[in-house]
Amino acid sequence: MNIYQFPNKNKWNALTKRPVFKKEEISDIVSGIFSEVQKFGDKALFDFNKKFDSVEIENLSVSVNDIENFSNLISEELKNAIQQAKENITKFHRSQNTEIQKIETTKGVICWRENRAIEKVGIYIPGGTAPLFSTVLMLAIPAQLAGCKEIILCTPPDKNGEINPAILYTAQLCGITKIFKVGGAQAIAAMTFGTETIPNVYKIFGPGNQFVVAAKELAQNFGVAIDMPAGPSEVLIIADENAVPEFCAADLLSQAEHGSDSQVIVISTDLKILNETVDEVKKQIKSLPRNEFAQKSLDNSHFILVKSVEEALQFSNLYAPEHLILAIENFENYVPLIENAGSVFLGNYSCESAGDYASGTNHTLPTNGFAKNYSGVSLDSFVKKITFQNLSKDGLQNLGKTIEIMAEAEGLIAHKIAVSIRLKK
Repeated sequence: MNIYQFPNKNKWNALTKRPVFKKEEISDIVSGIFSEVQKFGDKALFDFNKKFDSVEIENLSVSVNDIENFSNLISEELKNAIQQAKENITKFHRSQNTEIQKIETTKGVICWRENRAIEKVGIYIPGGTAPLFSTVLMLAIPAQLAGCKEIILCTPPDKNGEINPAILYTAQLCGITKIFKVGGAQAIAAMTFGTETIPNVYKIFGPGNQFVVAAKELAQNFGVAIDMPAGPSEVLIIADENAVPEFCAADLLSQAEHGSDSQVIVISTDLKILNETVDEVKKQIKSLPRNEFAQKSLDNSHFILVKSVEEALQFSNLYAPEHLILAIENFENYVPLIENAGSVFLGNYSCESAGDYASGTNHTLPTNGFAKNYSGVSLDSFVKKITFQNLSKDGLQNLGKTIEIMAEAEGLIAHKIAVSIRLKK
């Protein structure tokens, strides 16, 4: 853990840098995987399952019977929790559906915009040490609400060639039945090109490790859209003298346990709170099952003392965190100062875990500073917005001269004629 007291603003850029990894080496590996999947389809996927996940399977598809049977392996308590989360996420995302507004820009000229669902979408769900069944909710629910016609899900199998029962139950609850046992960059490649078993899609969603992130970036070269260039998880906490160090430490560790490449930052206006948070982190980490991941993450963490909440928010806007927690008094006064953040948690009791699971907001968020120019996943992520216009005769007469003058000024005479020929009629 790195502790800084009143760092000079000239050093801020250095403090906002995320851990750097060898991207060239990763890109070369991912390019090779894409090439193999494009050439050999399912065979390449079977080979990669064996190579990367140490498992040999006979069928990439999960059958409807398997979905039902394995779904029954999870407890009623967990089922009820998932169902409540689903209700809240559905309620919040359904509210994002907007009414069509027809606007008369000039008399006789009507313009409007309508949503159309992206027809084919792919959802990637990490498995491994942390099977993120909660991400199924975050992606499948808005996809269903948007009206996507085909939703497929890829997730890596375990050593027995099976999918985590909680992932299967959540997928079934959200109406997804096309589930495939493949993970990593090879899953992204399969959804990009399509194979004998897995259909290609128009947009790919979901978090993942560095290889998955690189694969999503590469998929764009083949005409497939992605939700965002997401990477390792991160949180930034701004704490004043009213913050609770135990809470701050718990929020830090909830992100640090995601993986060794996660990053956590605390900025405080109070030295006592800062020091007590550091002590709490050291105390709480000992009892975590994933403390090795968390400890490596904390090696990249920063604890920073600043003079004011305003200064803390200036740093935060430069960093553009995935998750921003304001553990401060009168947080309402500071909300207008937030420019760049994926999702914001206000007050001592708004733990980041609430947004990860069940408050209703989406947890698929921009990381690595991309909160400066990307939003988190929402209903809008699953639709295209098509504009329409209707000009009556009067409308064209009212607007025609303007179009003719502008077209001629740009030297595009055919554009001018398309108006003039109508006006003469």
